[in-house]
Amino acid sequence: MNTPRMQTSTIKAATMPWLSWRQTLNLLVMEAKLDLLTLWRTPGFVAPSLIFPVMFYLLFGVFITKGGQSDYLLVTYCCFGVMGPALFNFGVNVATEKSQGWLTMKQIAPAPVSAYLFGKMVSSLLFALVIVMLLFVCAALFGNVRLYTSQWLGLAGLVLVGTLPFCLFGLWLGLTLSAKAAPAVVNLIYLPLAFLGGLWLPIHILPGFMQHFAQLLPSFHFGQLALSVIGRDLPQPWWQHLLALLVFTVVFGVLASRAFRQNRSA
Repeated sequence: MNTPRMQTSTIKAATMPWLSWRQTLNLLVMEAKLDLLTLWRTPGFVAPSLIFPVMFYLLFGVFITKGGQSDYLLVTYCCFGVMGPALFNFGVNVATEKSQGWLTMKQIAPAPVSAYLFGKMVSSLLFALVIVMLLFVCAALFGNVRLYTSQWLGLAGLVLVGTLPFCLFGLWLGLTLSAKAAPAVVNLIYLPLAFLGGLWLPIHILPGFMQHFAQLLPSFHFGQLALSVIGRDLPQPWWQHLLALLVFTVVFGVLASRAFRQNRSA
C-alpha cells in the first residue's frame, strides 16, 4: 500500500521537468545564493565562524607561542575553521529546516533535492574560503609565516576539499537530530573533535593516550594531511591519512543517505 509520501514522490518523478544545462546552472546558482543569504542573516553563525578561528590562532599561534609554531598552527586552525561552516550549516540548519517543513517542501518540489544540498555545500565552502584567507593574512602579518606560492594554494585547496566528510557528517546529524537538540549536539561534537584531533594545540604535546585516541578521529587525519602540504614530517605517511579521510567520507555518506531515506519515508 502506497503512503502519501510515496505517492508524492511518484508524482514528483512524473512531473520533473527536463532541465537544460543553462536552467540547471541557474537553479544551482539560485540555491547557493538563497542559502548564502540565509547564513548571512544569521549572526549566530557568521560571527563565531569568522572570528573564533582567527582569535584562537592569534592567541595560541602568535602570542602564547611567540610565533614558534605559527606555521603549524596556521594549518591546524585552517582545518578547525573550515569544519565549522560544514558542521553547522548542514547539522544545525538542516535540522531547523526539517522541523519547519522546508526540507519536506524541497523533497516534493519539482526540482532535485541535490540542488538544495549543492547550495549548502557552496555556501559552506565560501565561508570556509573567507576563513582561510583571514587566517592566511594573520599568519603572514603577525605570525611571520612564509610559504611558497604552491604551498599557500595547495593548503587552501586541500582544506576546502577536506570539508566534504564533515559536510556529510553534519548532514547526517541534521537529518537525525531535532531543531532544539542540534545546536548543542553539534557544539559538543565540534569542539572536542578539534581539540582531541590536535587542531588547537600540536598533537605531540598532548598526553600519549590522547595521541593514540586522536587517530580514531577524522579531524586528526584532516590536520595531518594538511600539514604534509607545508612539508611537516609526519609520524605516518600522508597516504594513510588520505585513506582514513576517504573511509570517513564513505561512512558518513552512507549514514546520511540512510537518514535521508528514513526521513523521506517517515
